[in-house]
Amino acid sequence: MDYASKLTLMVSVVAVFFGVLLLVFFLAARAKGKAQTPLARLIFLGPAAVLVLIGLVIPAIQTTYYSFYNSDGNKFVGAKNYSWIFTTPDNWVFLRNTALWIVITPILSTVLGLTLALLMDRMKRESLPKSLIFMPMAISFVGASIIWGLVYEYRDPAETQVGLLSAFVSLFGIEPPNWLLWQPWNNFLLMVIMIWIQTGFAMVVLSAAIKAIPTDVTEAAMLDGATGWNLFRKVTVPMIRGTLVVVLTTIAIGVLKVFDIVRTMTNGNFGTQVLANEMYAQAFVQFDKGRGSALAVVLFVAVIPLIVYNVVQLRKEQSIR
Repeated sequence: MDYASKLTLMVSVVAVFFGVLLLVFFLAARAKGKAQTPLARLIFLGPAAVLVLIGLVIPAIQTTYYSFYNSDGNKFVGAKNYSWIFTTPDNWVFLRNTALWIVITPILSTVLGLTLALLMDRMKRESLPKSLIFMPMAISFVGASIIWGLVYEYRDPAETQVGLLSAFVSLFGIEPPNWLLWQPWNNFLLMVIMIWIQTGFAMVVLSAAIKAIPTDVTEAAMLDGATGWNLFRKVTVPMIRGTLVVVLTTIAIGVLKVFDIVRTMTNGNFGTQVLANEMYAQAFVQFDKGRGSALAVVLFVAVIPLIVYNVVQLRKEQSIR
């Protein structure tokens, strides 16, 4: 099927979809009695269900199907692609790095966000510093990577260092390393970018949760002698535990899919490869449909427990309220 035929088919599918949607709206406007409820459900849930089916369910099934085939997708190879992921020594690098990202980045982002939330709530005109800290969330991962690329810029020792971090280190008479080639610390330098972006998100959400703690609970704890660290540990943290879990899991899901930062900064070289970038490299650089699909399935399966846990915690929090 050539490009023109594919385009015509796509336009036809979209036209049929909107035609059916208009027909449903037309019938719903004239429905009466018992027919109103099922039609209302069809109107609100039908289009969303169709889009989820086309955009998520069918591609997921196709990806899973191709993960059991060779690079061209025309020969069944069983679990060979999955065996390649977990038994090839070179792949342990991106598996290890992905695990480090998932553990370190969400924890540090949440801890920093919680610390800033506690500090900012004690300040006057807190909206200004909060806005500045939250601002990186408005920057794309690629844009943030370019900004931090200037921070990590390295030049020959004979030249003047223009990178912020290199220039700062040079002030103390220390010759800076080439930061992005400095293994294994270059992985942590890339994590700093994600932490810088996500800290604002954690701060805003946790600040709202702290403000939602009833004052009578805090006052009662203070009357019982709880102050400072004890008040924070025994009152604040238990009261916002659900929000903490949501923030941690949300950031972990984003970290598991991290691609832009690694791709922009190092292209996965120098020991910085991660799962999402390896998936892209296999599928769209080396055009290995089987291995790329298998990596996508592994990524999808890794995200599912985090999503389920997040949903369970949200329901528990709602039931308590």
